[in-house]
Amino acid sequence: MKLDWKTCFKIGASIFVLYLCINYWPFGMKLIGRMIGAASPLILGCVIAYIVNILMSMYERNMFPNAENLKLRRLRRPLAMLLAFLTLFGIIALLIRLVVPELINCVQLIFSELPGAIIAVIHFVDSLHIIPEDIIAQLEGTDWQAQILSVFGFLTSGIGSVMGVVVTTVASVFSTVITTVIALIFSIYLLLGKDTLGSQSLRVMNHYLPDIIYKRTLYVLKIMNDCFHRYIVGQSIEAVILGSLCAAGMFILRLPYATMVGALIAFTALIPVAGAYIGAAVGAFMIMTVNPMQAVVFLVYLVILQQLEGNIIYPKVVGSSMGLPAIWVLAAVTIGGGIMGIIGMLLGVPLAATAYRILKNDLNNSHTI
Repeated sequence: MKLDWKTCFKIGASIFVLYLCINYWPFGMKLIGRMIGAASPLILGCVIAYIVNILMSMYERNMFPNAENLKLRRLRRPLAMLLAFLTLFGIIALLIRLVVPELINCVQLIFSELPGAIIAVIHFVDSLHIIPEDIIAQLEGTDWQAQILSVFGFLTSGIGSVMGVVVTTVASVFSTVITTVIALIFSIYLLLGKDTLGSQSLRVMNHYLPDIIYKRTLYVLKIMNDCFHRYIVGQSIEAVILGSLCAAGMFILRLPYATMVGALIAFTALIPVAGAYIGAAVGAFMIMTVNPMQAVVFLVYLVILQQLEGNIIYPKVVGSSMGLPAIWVLAAVTIGGGIMGIIGMLLGVPLAATAYRILKNDLNNSHTI
């Protein structure tokens, strides 16, 4: 094999890059982490733009479909974007309106009923005669209401000063608000210029990438977009149906916190597999603060509803649109949750569906690339 200077240069450059990666790996990962942190508003803006674009595209298709007036056609996209944002903000505001007041009432109920529950437990333990009488008398003479308030105050203020906690909280809230505002502004720019940005990206890719890589990249992005779109739409519709049925059934059974638990079940239903258990655990705990037997009734009803949802609602609403077998859904949720928590659970299923469909198409030779 004859080695020319270009081949030697490539080998030397590759060895040098490998040496840099090995020797400066911690510094490189720290630099990448800082870059991702700095770009977090833009990343969040892209996520917001992708979600809003689903609603925006629907409004665009149905708004002035046969309009011949140029002004109406120019107004179509801004109006569709405004309606999409208003729809999204309306859904978030409705969830907050349903959940927050009930959550405050539940916390107040816990603080008011917890001392009595502790006294009841002490009396039960006393009836068993397993603890000395002097200890029981000391426990019964304790002001549990004051003790609970002091513990709550310690947890909320921590071991630092109150001023330090206030400053940290204000700084965190201010940073979150600034990040959200920048993300919203960036998402608006993306949505208004999505056609131009799309065509420019395609031109850059077509110019700098080899033809086969360019086609394969478009092929992967198309499947990924389809999987994410189907996942978001299907899971959202299913969550609304499941939450509505849960709230309606709780109203019929006269269970407390019906609107809050229904909204909570709808929200957690967006998380495949694990969402049902999270919603059931939190909902049962909230109801148990009022009546433990009603919590049992809620769990029985939710198990029946989950069977109905899994065998009838989900196949009809979502069906096999994701094209991912149940075992791989469970694997995607488990691995994604282990790597990135709740976000990993949400991203794991569509990413796994993308990989599964590409592999399936490749094995079946069904694509034309």
